[in-house]
This record gives sequence, C-alpha cells and structure tokens, in this order.
Amino acid sequence: MSELINNRAELKKEASERQQLLKEIIKDLHAGRSVEEVKAQFEKAVGNISVSEISQLEQALMEEEGIPVEEVQRLCSVHTAVFKGSIDDIHASTSQKAEEEAGHPIHTFKLENKEIDLLVNFKLQLHYERFEKEDSPDNIQKLSEDIQLLVEIDKHYSRKENLLFPFLEKYGIYGPTQVMWGVDDRIRAAIKLAKQQLEDYHGEKQDILNNIYFIIQEATEMIFKEENILFPMALSTLTEDEWIKIAAESEEIGYCLIKPVEKWIPKRVSMQETSALDKIESGLIQFETGILSVKQLELMLNHLPVNITFIDKDDVVRYFSHGKERIFARTKAVIGRTVQNCHPPKSVHIVEKLLNDFKSGKKDSEDFWIKFKDKYVYIRYFAVRNEQSEYMGTLEFTQNIHPIQAIDGEKRILD
Repeated sequence: MSELINNRAELKKEASERQQLLKEIIKDLHAGRSVEEVKAQFEKAVGNISVSEISQLEQALMEEEGIPVEEVQRLCSVHTAVFKGSIDDIHASTSQKAEEEAGHPIHTFKLENKEIDLLVNFKLQLHYERFEKEDSPDNIQKLSEDIQLLVEIDKHYSRKENLLFPFLEKYGIYGPTQVMWGVDDRIRAAIKLAKQQLEDYHGEKQDILNNIYFIIQEATEMIFKEENILFPMALSTLTEDEWIKIAAESEEIGYCLIKPVEKWIPKRVSMQETSALDKIESGLIQFETGILSVKQLELMLNHLPVNITFIDKDDVVRYFSHGKERIFARTKAVIGRTVQNCHPPKSVHIVEKLLNDFKSGKKDSEDFWIKFKDKYVYIRYFAVRNEQSEYMGTLEFTQNIHPIQAIDGEKRILD
C-alpha cells in the first residue's frame, strides 16, 4: 500500500513539475523569445503532452498566474505552433467511435471543418493570389463570393460557444473556452471587415491582402486547435446524455456550409423522444392578479413579440422565452450557466458593470439599441427587486423595433 501511495505522490509531483515547465515556456514566449528557441526547450524538457494538460495550462495561466485572457489569446497561435506534433491524442475507443457516428455533434463539427479548410486554403487562397497579381473587377468579385460564404463560419463558432462550452464549464474547464471565444471573435471581425473592404474597394489592395491573409492563417489554426485540443478534450469529458442535448439544440443555431447527413440517435435512445414540456405536470400557478396553468404561462410568454431572458441574483441564467422569431441565438445549454460565460471575453466587463450597478441600487434599468442584419434592435435591462427592494435578478427584454418605427398616422378600426 505504501508503494502505491508513493507512486501516486511521485506522479503528482511529476505532473506539477511539467505544468510549471509549461508555464515557464509560455512566459518566455510572452517575454519575446523566438518560437524555435522555445520549441527546442519544450521538446527537451517536456516531451509529449496530453490534451488535458494544454487545457490545465491555459486555465492555470489565467487563474494562478493572473495573465489576462487577452494575453493568452495572443499567445495561443504561438504555443499551438509549439505544441503541434507533440500532442498525445490518447482517447477511449468509445469516444473515437462516437465521433465517427453520422450526426454526432463532433462528426458534424469535423465535416464543417473540412469544408472551411477547403474554402479557406483552396478557393480563398487561389483568389487571394490572383487578386495579389491583379485587382481586376473579376478577381474582386471572386474574393467577395468567398468571403460571403465564409460568413457562415459564425454558425460553427456559435454552436461551439453556446452549446459545447457551457457543458465543459460545468466540469470546471474555462481556460480553452475563454481563449477560443476571443480568437473566434477576431476571425469574425476580420471577415466582416473584408466583406466591407471588397464592397467599397477604392484601391486599398494591401489592406485587403493583409486582412485576408490573417483570416486564412487564423481560421486554419482554429481548425487545428478544435480537432487536436477542444474536441478530444470534450469527447473524454462529456457524457452521452450531454452530447444528445447538444445534438438536439444544434438546429436552433444552424450549420456552416453543410448539414448533418442524418439525425444522431444512440442505440440506447428511443426513436420516440419525449419533450420536457410533455413531462410538466398540469398544475396551476397562483399569482396576485390571477391563476394560470404552466402551459398557459409558457405559451403566453412565447407569444410576446419580444425575447425575454431572466438572470437570477447569482448571475445564473434561469429562463428565456422561446418565441417564433429569436433575434439572438439562445439554446437550452445556457440554462444554469453564469451570464458572464455567455458573452465574449471582450464584453464581459460591460456585463459586470451593468450587474454591479443593479445590485448596488445605482441603476434600475439600462437601454441599448443596435442595427443587426435587417433589424433595429432595442435591448432593455431591468433590475428585478422584491417587496423589500432586495435585488433578485435581471430581466433582459429584446425587441425588433424596425416595424414600429415605420408606424405613422392613426389606426382606430379593425381591418
């Protein structure tokens, strides 16, 4: 027994030492050492590294060393180059089989990555090189078509961020999710900029070349990070029930460049699915001003011409309405997730400021309005307080006011 205890202690010590070495390497990169120097040090000192250790490294850098998420994002591409070829992808055979099943979320993610890789490294690269030689209208048009297709990558990233990340966070895995979300946002922003540059082209050739080169490099690196770090880690962490939930919610956000070849139904799951609503008992809820059944209340909320989300006093998302037309994507995976982790890292400070103002009593509401696709979106936040004025949570109220702005005159009779 003492030998077993000693072995465990030795393994724990070895893991701790390896983690410390990895931290030092990343710090060296941050301090300006070259990738080649660090790569040699990495291979000599550490050898092979598992996917879980990369996850622990990123999280330790942020939590224990106090390195901001933005810094880890900046280093992410560099340390990927170091780790490439050194990752020890050891996964259970059950995980390998699961990801190969048509319709499984990972199978779909990988099919999308193949299409993204083909679009970015074949079509876009080819038209990039032609545009580099000659910025003719035809070459500009070809690039524009490629970039328009690449806008679809938002669906791939959104499913990852709003479905996969919440489940990983339930297991305490935050580092990779925060880092990847930040990089995803930079890729999205670059695609949006390229689209605008090509639509309003006035000879800014080098600016476009620089931006598209960035897109090609970052999108390619993200494919590697997903398939060699994120997906294996998720497969070894999430349960089959959790993958079923992700698969069921994916349609809500949509797919990038392809659609799943078929619906994924594990053998143990019945073909006849029972929805959560069917399981709700038909009880009545007594309000101060009336009585409603659970079904009536849910239907009423879902028929409002607005989207409602409620966050409790601990910043946890507890409810969102599910109307016919959602302005922003919401999936059931956000339920039970802190609202801070439902937003990109770059905007978390805004969320924190808003919630702190509500909790302190400094504010009771806050309004924003933005143009989003063909909509003009009015976003309102209200502090929810009880009879003793204690903060109980925040209500988000989102509405497309574009049709309302078009109203003129009066309407007094029924058409």
